[in-house]
Amino acid sequence: MQTKLPLILIVGPTAVGKTELAIQLAERLNGEIISADSRLFYRGMDIGTAKPSREELERVPHYLIDIVNPDETLSLAVFQEKAKNIIADIHARGKLPFLVGGTGQYIRAVTQGWTPPEVVQNARMRDELERMKNENSAEWLHAKLNILDSEAAAKIDARNVRRTIRALEVILTTGKKFSEQRGQSESPYQLITIGLNRPREELYRRVDERIDLMFANGLVDEVKGLLARGYPATLPSMSAIGYRECVSVAKGLLTVEQAKVEMRRVTRIFVRRQANWFKESDPNIMWFKVENGVGQEIESLIRQLIDF
Repeated sequence: MQTKLPLILIVGPTAVGKTELAIQLAERLNGEIISADSRLFYRGMDIGTAKPSREELERVPHYLIDIVNPDETLSLAVFQEKAKNIIADIHARGKLPFLVGGTGQYIRAVTQGWTPPEVVQNARMRDELERMKNENSAEWLHAKLNILDSEAAAKIDARNVRRTIRALEVILTTGKKFSEQRGQSESPYQLITIGLNRPREELYRRVDERIDLMFANGLVDEVKGLLARGYPATLPSMSAIGYRECVSVAKGLLTVEQAKVEMRRVTRIFVRRQANWFKESDPNIMWFKVENGVGQEIESLIRQLIDF
């Protein structure tokens, strides 16, 4: 029986500190990092996604960051294929791959061999669902998904219209729940899943500080620049937290302070939704509180588990 090669997962809620810890571990363990954060795919969307800085990217090789334009999409299947190829290349060069991020479905697609539902896109149905969203709201459409498939709805942000419509399209086409159609197989890797957490109030404080820093670093100007380059506010990428609020600032519909308040509110919801993907009760995740010395503790554990 062929021995499985290791894959280190670093998961946890937004703003918990995954980026810095992953870089530290990769530096110490001859590793390279594959991003599993869907927001980091987009070129030109740097501040609002808390994309690693140029200095951080230079410390350790990173992959699947800045790979599409804001008006392009990267399907789950395409991401899955790209990530698997990169992991194989990292292994072939004798290095250790780290898959890092908070986007649960992208991580599971790689680690659990998810097979996305094979349903041909139905343009007429999508147009009708889009019309219903425009006549009502994204939240209204998401509520319909919740009625048909509450498990899928719990894991899809109500503002992610593209994923909501896709889930509804699959359900209405097949008559089966979207959440039940992801075929999966045994993982091809020796998975070591590290979960990072902090006390909820500390995490919220870090979220607030990050949002303030985003605005100080020019988030509104970043969004105005995207709009000026012809990327419409209706794009799925522009519905990401921070971007929709700053579009409203650019249009004079919100003040900066009002935008900050709304970002804090929706980010807290997002943090709670991430907990649906990565539960502290999951026996396959080894959880660590982010505090002084935790990097050394995790490094020691990894070395033991993969006989480094």
